[in-house]
Amino acid sequence: MNKINACGAKGIPLIIQQLYAQQEEMYRNKTQRCDDRIVSIHQPHVRPIVRGKRAKPVEFGAKLGVSLTGDGIACVDHISWDAYHEGQDLKAQVENYKTRHGQYPEVVIADTIYGTRENRQYMKDKAIRFAGKPLGRPKKSTAENRTELKALKQQRRRDYVQRIPIEGKFGQGKNGYRLGYIRAKTKATSEAWINSIFLVMNLMVLLKLFIWLLKMSLQYGQIMLKHYVQNVLRMINPSELQKDAVTF
Repeated sequence: MNKINACGAKGIPLIIQQLYAQQEEMYRNKTQRCDDRIVSIHQPHVRPIVRGKRAKPVEFGAKLGVSLTGDGIACVDHISWDAYHEGQDLKAQVENYKTRHGQYPEVVIADTIYGTRENRQYMKDKAIRFAGKPLGRPKKSTAENRTELKALKQQRRRDYVQRIPIEGKFGQGKNGYRLGYIRAKTKATSEAWINSIFLVMNLMVLLKLFIWLLKMSLQYGQIMLKHYVQNVLRMINPSELQKDAVTF
């Protein structure tokens, strides 16, 4: 079946025809699924995504591939309305990082779903450390390797803590910017809405950095001004200048 992304008053009849054809196909084939199943007349691009969660076994909306730098800047690398394996995004995200920063990252801290053999080999070829448990059975602890295994376990723990901000970024987007309440009608407008939310969150990070730099520059300016006034007073009347004659 052809995909229909039409919307508005003129597009709704086409969507209803497509919806009817899908329902008829499932009825005749005695099945409960079909490709590109329409679940919303006004948002025909939205697909059901099985998540396996107890509270929400099925979710509706876009799947996002987002990377987060150490500075707290989030980049939306991939938006998909169909269910897919997120591990396929890793190579593209790493290459996007190289395009933006001119070099590959030193370490990739990601969910275990990204730790496929293919992705691990790719990162090994690029001299990138993957922060995750090694595949296969864990090494048996002996007197010779006990210290090494303990250090690796502590490293994984630190890596896990460093991954918390990316989960928090999604929570920030949903709770503070209604990332989980996208109500645009078309696919393009929905994706623009999502990208705009991450743009605003990045601007907030830069705003905090700007305020910190401004505060530091004002403090530095105060110190320089204090020294300048003291030097002027010393030249005018050095005998009467006291140590704390100028205060701010």
